[in-house]
Amino acid sequence: MDGTTVEEKERRNVRNIKIAGLDIGTTGCKLTVFDSTGKKLDQSYRDYPAKRGKSEHEIDAEAIMEGVMAVVREMAARHPEIAGIGVTSFGETFVMTDEAGKPLHRAMLYTDPRGAEECRELTEKLDGKSIASITGLKPHEMYSLCKIMWMKKNRPEIYRQAKHIFLMEDYVVFALTGKAQIDYSLATRTMAFDITGLKWSREMFDLAGIDMKLMSEPVPTGTPAGRITEQVAQETGLSPDTRIVSISHDQIAAAVGAGVFDSDRAVDGAGTVECLTPVYDSVPELEVMYEGNFAVVPYVIPGKYVCYAFSYTGGALIQWCVDTLAKKEKELAKEQGISVNSMLERGGEAPDEPTGLLVLPHFAGAATPYMDTGSKGAVVGLTTDTTVSDIYRACMEGVVYEMKLNLECLEDSGIHFKMLHATGGGARSEVWMQMKADVLNVPITALNTVDAGTVGSAMLTGIAAGCFRDLEDAAAHMVEKKKVYEPRPEMHEKYEKIYRRYRRLYRAVRPLAGE
Repeated sequence: MDGTTVEEKERRNVRNIKIAGLDIGTTGCKLTVFDSTGKKLDQSYRDYPAKRGKSEHEIDAEAIMEGVMAVVREMAARHPEIAGIGVTSFGETFVMTDEAGKPLHRAMLYTDPRGAEECRELTEKLDGKSIASITGLKPHEMYSLCKIMWMKKNRPEIYRQAKHIFLMEDYVVFALTGKAQIDYSLATRTMAFDITGLKWSREMFDLAGIDMKLMSEPVPTGTPAGRITEQVAQETGLSPDTRIVSISHDQIAAAVGAGVFDSDRAVDGAGTVECLTPVYDSVPELEVMYEGNFAVVPYVIPGKYVCYAFSYTGGALIQWCVDTLAKKEKELAKEQGISVNSMLERGGEAPDEPTGLLVLPHFAGAATPYMDTGSKGAVVGLTTDTTVSDIYRACMEGVVYEMKLNLECLEDSGIHFKMLHATGGGARSEVWMQMKADVLNVPITALNTVDAGTVGSAMLTGIAAGCFRDLEDAAAHMVEKKKVYEPRPEMHEKYEKIYRRYRRLYRAVRPLAGE
């Protein structure tokens, strides 16, 4: 006997383990490994191709699984102490499989145009507001249920063979553990989940004519699925004791990774897509959410919900500006040994002033509150004196104005946050962060966490593995705050004048944009 208590031994064992977050995206997957204190140690990434034609947007689920196995093998070889892997994924896309989980078809992406007719069929049987009151979603063909209906109607032989219908999180969890379970937040993206009863909606499945028993069991976000199978242990080099955790839809994981758990905070996901995620202490006002096309999603904390207010082009618009207009500036920046973004951000005579230009950031269509795929981007107010730096900053302003418009639409839904936590690549830009604080008139904390989804996944995995007591403990270890940007009243006033013009921009441009 060495005199060590059981509790001390458990603590020592926890200190020696590692945890990982697996993030499955539409173009690739990455596995990030952390130690038991939340320090990032390593990462592996694999991409996989999506096939986008005029009438079909598909992805090979087996290729996704091959990518997953590749990143797991790579990290297991370097970190055999991985005790738990949390799985988070993009939403909507589903695949029908046989009993063993082998896909029977290529998976339809959420952007696939198929399912529109089926969505209309659903709303003819039950009006849109009634559907939204059950599912938290305004009916739209992007959601899984409409596309599952399309599959049953147009590929009946596949539907008849199907033993499971998986979204990507539960598809991967099943492949690793043999357990068919899906967390509440991802289940919501099907438009067939009861967000208040926290179970599959029999009414929605009956309306759609789909067998509910094909779906995975809904579980709370962060629920362990169990140990990996012996075959997976042999194929990857992971310990047979490695546990897999069902995390969430990627936006929920990002909110957790941003350390936002109460309604006085909201997330600013400043990535390729710009997404604001406020937290609600109870179900928000569903009428307001319906009118603004906002999804209501059960959160990791029981009884709480979030919604997604987003623009398809956040960082993507800034990148477009750099790649298309700033070729000369790219060369100059390279000569000076600085980033082209830094050069463009400090350009102009008065870089801290609003540009006065109006940019409608609908370069990939309009997301909330319009959900208008036919909308196009616009730059208004150009003169011969306008520089590339002006347009670059105006693109930043347009993204922020669009978020302000979303927040105005959400005012009556019950939001009352007093601070934004910013993650993603955009959080590195001091100019953009200060601009957001000034336009939105709210303090914004930039986090060091660029990849909040992976961090959130690892936080919940760490709780399941015993590394952290709870969400607050996990956040204390893994959410690193960099700088707080306070709104400046005089700048807010200047932006406000321009924003009043911006509010009229969509209605003015839309009739000219065509279909």
